[in-house]
Amino acid sequence: MKFNVLGSLEIITDSGESIPLGASKISQVLALLVARAGEVVSVDTLVEELWGDQPPRSALTTLQTYVYHARRMFAQKQLTRPERNVLLTRSPGYLLDASVDETDATIFERLLRKGSERLQAGQPEESSGHLRDALALFRGSAFASVSMGAVLAAHAANLEELRTRAIELRIEAQAQLGRHRELVPELQSLVIARPLNEWFYGQLMVALHRSGRRAEALEVYQRLRRVLRDELGVEPTAEVQRLHRVMLGPVPPRAPEAVDSFRELGLAFRLEDGILESGARHTALRTAMPTRVTT
Repeated sequence: MKFNVLGSLEIITDSGESIPLGASKISQVLALLVARAGEVVSVDTLVEELWGDQPPRSALTTLQTYVYHARRMFAQKQLTRPERNVLLTRSPGYLLDASVDETDATIFERLLRKGSERLQAGQPEESSGHLRDALALFRGSAFASVSMGAVLAAHAANLEELRTRAIELRIEAQAQLGRHRELVPELQSLVIARPLNEWFYGQLMVALHRSGRRAEALEVYQRLRRVLRDELGVEPTAEVQRLHRVMLGPVPPRAPEAVDSFRELGLAFRLEDGILESGARHTALRTAMPTRVTT
């Protein structure tokens, strides 16, 4: 059995049958238990998720009813072996007894961690493979079919941030492999989908420049400036501005192989050490893993 949350909430049986769970309160309870699989989720946390700061007087009884119906669903649909009780009562709440291989979110996080470690170890090909497999687990936004309260929404936001991190690391791995032309279409889509993400704009500028399309790279910078000024009234970050100034200068006869996509241009144009250190700090921050949501 497997619980999938990276998209609509569903349970995959041992025979491969998909059991969609819809948008009921029972699904909402199960979704939060899956998000915290292997951990006890307190009654207070579940009540907060279901009703916020205005729970009904019958909140505890109603929650117990939802858990009862969830357990009955597992039994009626024979989702688990008769001797296995996957939804346990554990003070001060409930626990979903699922292993790390039984939820797509934990599999994703494990692959993301491996991809990050391989990239730091100088193995971009292996890193790219792990990150590609991690991203392939997403079928849409996390918990897409579930009505979310504040607690579950925090988990969904964390998973979306991890998804973005996986995309960033895979792009860095591909850039280190010199696959700049192949990155251009994906990066074009990413800056449309995430118009305020300056990192993606910077990567697109580099990919275009490395593909011999400097004029288009410069136009990407102007597009970013317009978006930031219109939406937020600010200018691009100092790092992206430096990248733009580099591209305005004379093109060296040959740029070195990529170290990472921002640092490579600094090396190519012999920029001062301060700019190179800024790029290195940027890469270190992007490689750091965000923490898992707990409440």
